Amino acid sequence: MRLGSLAETATCRVVVLAAPVSKLAEVVSAIGPHLRPGALVLDVGSVKMVAARIMADGLPDHVEIVATHPLFGPQSARSGVKGLKIAVCPIRGRGGRRAAAFLRKQLGLDVILTDPEAHDRAAASVQGLTHLIAKVFVEMEPLPTRMTTKSFDLLMQAVGMVRHDAPEVFDAIERANPYAADVRRRFFAHASRLEAELSAQGADATG
Repeated sequence: MRLGSLAETATCRVVVLAAPVSKLAEVVSAIGPHLRPGALVLDVGSVKMVAARIMADGLPDHVEIVATHPLFGPQSARSGVKGLKIAVCPIRGRGGRRAAAFLRKQLGLDVILTDPEAHDRAAASVQGLTHLIAKVFVEMEPLPTRMTTKSFDLLMQAVGMVRHDAPEVFDAIERANPYAADVRRRFFAHASRLEAELSAQGADATG
């Protein structure tokens, strides 16, 4: 096996774009002239509305486009990917259904056929909150590791799954997803209200 150039790689029948969303337009522009007619182009990023728009606008009309998001990271896939989830958003052509069938039958993945908007709406909570809370936990370290409850251990396990993600992943999840900001606002509003209630109760108890 040898590494090919970008131009050589772009001539394959299936091209997978594993680039940060901030670099995706640049990559799309670079591979466009080299893509063969009928090729299937997929991305694997965490945000789908922006990625789908970039690919649809920047890739030639003679290729099929699928926006995908493996709903797991390296930590979750250490023992294999069978049974793990992947979101598949067909954008152009019939490649989405074929890709979904391959991922389901050959890799054993739990395929969720969806569209970019529905994906991003769900991911704003599913990923946005997970990474946000994990970021806070990491900032609060060191935390107890011995005298812990099962629920705390599970929380720390979730933190461990995302703590080593590249900064670009957190940035894409929190900034490039158009629904993430509203989820953050609601989360912090509830947290602030709860803090105010607890502070008021504490003042009453000591007053």
